[in-house]
Amino acid sequence: MASVHTYLTFNGNCEAAFNFYKSVFGGEFEYIGKFKDMPPAEGQPPVSEADADKIMHISLPIGNGSSLFGSDTSEGFGGNLTFGNNFSISINAESKEEANNLFNGLSADGNIVMPLGDTFWGAYFGMFIDRFGINWMVNFDYK
Repeated sequence: MASVHTYLTFNGNCEAAFNFYKSVFGGEFEYIGKFKDMPPAEGQPPVSEADADKIMHISLPIGNGSSLFGSDTSEGFGGNLTFGNNFSISINAESKEEANNLFNGLSADGNIVMPLGDTFWGAYFGMFIDRFGINWMVNFDYK
């Protein structure tokens, strides 16, 4: 069965927020990547200097298999942040088939932001907003 995590979005202060959460929960970051670390994507403009040092993705285990995930908004990836769209429910599927089923089921009559597909970080990943306005991310990590 898939695991579910909270994905928080920030307006440039993700790293400070996660350092605070780390001071409370303890532990170490499993991953921290910045927008400047992304390889160029075909058809996408290069990352701006304003966004280069912002957090693209960070993960902090907080116990019992749960993690907090986070990122900053950027001009090229999501744009404006408003309270209400500053979090997503992130599902880590156990198989590509489960990822497809969850993505297709939950996104029905919603808005697909990023179709499921292979990523540079070695996962099968997609994002959508469901018909009720909730942000979701579905991820399957290739072994």
